[in-house]
Amino acid sequence: MTVSVFGIRHHGPGSARSLLAALRELRPDAVLVEGPPEGDAVVELAGHPDLRPPVALLVYPPDTPRRAVFYPFATFSPEWQAIRYALGAGVPVRFIDLPVAVRLALAPDDEPEEPALDPIGWLAEAAGEADPERWWERMVEQRTSAEGVFAAISEAMTALREAAPEPVPLEARREAHMRQAIRAAVKEGRERVAVVCGAWHVPALERLPPAAGDARLLRGLPRARVEATWIPWTHGRLALRSGYGAGVQSPGWYHHLWSCEGDVAATWLTRVARLLREEDLDSSPAQVIDAVRLAETLAALRGRQVPGLAEVGEGALAVLCSGEPAPFRLIRERLIIGEELGRLPADAPVVPLQRDLERQQRRLRLRVEALDRVLDLDLRTPSQLEISRLLHRLTILDVPWGRRQPAAAGRKGTFHDVWQLAWRPELALAVIEAGLWGSTVEAAAAARARDRAERSEDLAEIAAIVDAVLLAGLDEAVGPVMDRLRDRSTLATDVLQLMAAIEPLASALRYGSVRQTDAALVRTVVRGLLARTTVGLGPACAGLDDDAAAAMAERILAVDRSVALLDDEAAGPAWRAALGRVLGLRSLHGLVGGRCCRLLLAARGLAPADVARRLGLALSRAADPAGAAAWFEGFLSGSGMVLLTDDDLFGVVDAWLCDLPGEAFDALLPLLRRTTATFPAGERRQIGERVRAGASGAGTAVAGGELDEERAALVEPVLQLLLGGPS
Repeated sequence: MTVSVFGIRHHGPGSARSLLAALRELRPDAVLVEGPPEGDAVVELAGHPDLRPPVALLVYPPDTPRRAVFYPFATFSPEWQAIRYALGAGVPVRFIDLPVAVRLALAPDDEPEEPALDPIGWLAEAAGEADPERWWERMVEQRTSAEGVFAAISEAMTALREAAPEPVPLEARREAHMRQAIRAAVKEGRERVAVVCGAWHVPALERLPPAAGDARLLRGLPRARVEATWIPWTHGRLALRSGYGAGVQSPGWYHHLWSCEGDVAATWLTRVARLLREEDLDSSPAQVIDAVRLAETLAALRGRQVPGLAEVGEGALAVLCSGEPAPFRLIRERLIIGEELGRLPADAPVVPLQRDLERQQRRLRLRVEALDRVLDLDLRTPSQLEISRLLHRLTILDVPWGRRQPAAAGRKGTFHDVWQLAWRPELALAVIEAGLWGSTVEAAAAARARDRAERSEDLAEIAAIVDAVLLAGLDEAVGPVMDRLRDRSTLATDVLQLMAAIEPLASALRYGSVRQTDAALVRTVVRGLLARTTVGLGPACAGLDDDAAAAMAERILAVDRSVALLDDEAAGPAWRAALGRVLGLRSLHGLVGGRCCRLLLAARGLAPADVARRLGLALSRAADPAGAAAWFEGFLSGSGMVLLTDDDLFGVVDAWLCDLPGEAFDALLPLLRRTTATFPAGERRQIGERVRAGASGAGTAVAGGELDEERAALVEPVLQLLLGGPS
């Protein structure tokens, strides 16, 4: 009977290569791997030909999936190679770590925080190296021979453990459980047992103490109910400290070390050059040769047999990137780290919701990729409308595969829906959590939306849920959510809440026809909310402090945008009348007054002469400078075009600024700058030119409204071309 303990570094390609050679020489009849025993139920799937790493073993409690633990595996992970070897050789393979069910069930007092152990860092420090990862890479991962490597690791870890403090209870229990698993394999009559574990545990598993002590340590431990499955993983997530806590900083480089059969530096820098050419960046064969020579020279100067990541990185940066950091960031993201996404076979065990999502992804031809990509959907196309609805449903389920983006310039039609897609491994856990709401994406999203609406007391939140339900095409949820909205809006008395609910509902009405949704149920509610808002707006705007005034000004602007979206002839006049009543208040904050005045000017609810008079009163010498500045901000925030098109308004503002005392100007300057900073760059430039021109008005519109026919004739052909008129 022989028990061979192989100490490895999790996700180490050199460790994996040495381990595979040792297993082929030993030919064990049982392979024990550090990992959660719950994974034994699904370990056979690792041998499936359609399963492609990186993948992760996910162990989670069904009632609280967020407490899940991930055990990731890459192709170059030693544990993965051990599992694949055992499955290929037809010998039993088992996970022997302390069960996740026990670790999750332990009370916080029974499971103190595990101290950070960095034995590789200690060894690197003893060797005079500042970077533990690069030191381990050079000493172990780049080795071409496995001879003596595991004996050396055992000796080093034994010396470290003799000087280290006693393990905490959790660590002691883990090693006790591993030893009990080894004893069980020996008791079964296994002659050659291979144990694959983290290097730190080797001394604790090579010499087995009496079993009674381990039994006492493990007796009576509680257990939680857990389940296990496989999920796709990415190289970029291999650094997460979950399950196998020893993450790697350069998984793409480690994958290259594992898969490369020739010159490591030359093949790597060739890949770098190919990537740069794909991004339309210069990279010639001569540059690759120079970069390889530089990497080899640096390695020789540093006393290293072959170039490592540091050397090839410096060669790529100096030669292929010409010292520029931007191209090297691309190399780091795409090659050194990489975002390769694993794949599971079609018959892998998953929750029903995941199966439905995969079916829709295939039907709609939606690629699951780790790298970000932008999807511009045309909602007039049935298939793209379905994609939009799927992404909105996943958003309701808190599975943010896609993040909605503003439409690009020139694509302002209501039929455009732009999303940025990027699949992250943790979304698989989010899908498991969402599976509690239903077995299909549509049913789960509808149930989740109904539950959120029922639990919410905030009118604006319920209105946003209505908008989300309509965007997602969840017809069965529209009725219950609208009932909740009507009930809550009947009880709501806060005008700010009423105003906050109008914008999402108006958006649903505006875009409902494009998305083929029945928004008729929304129209009655919006009219009721708008009517109550117009009645209560005046009293709600009286006596506001600065913070309340800022909130009210934003709400007024949002409702004004919403009224513009509504196809309702009565809504506009009623809203403008309400704004006019607000301007008549005596105790009106300048920010709100300025905002109302600007909106009425834009809607032609006030004549320019009346606006100029109100502006003059607000900015008069008798007015408080702080209040005048607030009025200025409310009137001009977002755009200063009105100053360029109306000489009277420009003159009032110019005179007010010129008459401000020095101390008042200094105090108000931050606010004034904050306001003008919201103007588009072109408007700021034109205002500056007008100020520089002075009273002459040079460079501005012709005074008195007179038309210069010769100048107009120069512009006319361009306008006809832009507007599509006759040439």
